[in-house]
Amino acid sequence: MQLNSVCVYCGSGFGGDPAFKEAAVTVGGALGEAGINLVYGGGNVGLMGTVAHAALQAGGHVTGIIPDFLKSRERMLDDIQETVVVGDMHTRKKLMFDRADAFVAMPGGIGTLEELIEQMTWAQLGQHAKPILLLSINGFWDPLLTLLDHMRGHGFLRPGLDPAFLVATDPADVVGMLRDAVAKRAPSPEGEALVRERL
Repeated sequence: MQLNSVCVYCGSGFGGDPAFKEAAVTVGGALGEAGINLVYGGGNVGLMGTVAHAALQAGGHVTGIIPDFLKSRERMLDDIQETVVVGDMHTRKKLMFDRADAFVAMPGGIGTLEELIEQMTWAQLGQHAKPILLLSINGFWDPLLTLLDHMRGHGFLRPGLDPAFLVATDPADVVGMLRDAVAKRAPSPEGEALVRERL
């Protein structure tokens, strides 16, 4: 299989570490240069807007998917090639899933965490096998990894129920890691069709 599109989850703010913005520029630029479509939340603010602008500047194709009620709050980015305005968050997440071959979680807040955990849950339940990568800039996702270890230690993440995911600390590694992971995938499981039907 080939990596044609990547969904990036990230904050609508910049966070307190300048390295987060630098990482967004690197990831967006790498996707654009590689000819990989960026799928993201459609906003023009924070890391979300930064990764989209970087992809565009590198000649990439960008698809933004945004709920109608967030158009003004996240200041919809008009420069991208494709904008899809939907009625609610559930539809947004379904389309982001449908349009992506893989997922990257960059630093962000509760919304970013929720999107990441949902993909990990679907993967754990066998509903998809698309690669999920945590970009842990300066250890951002370390507390989550510690929590997962805690769950594992208490027997809630048992063998066969432990979600598979990748962790990168260098944004320059993201595209290569995802390409390798997608290339190793078997043809799309039936479960992915079930996700599209049920959401």
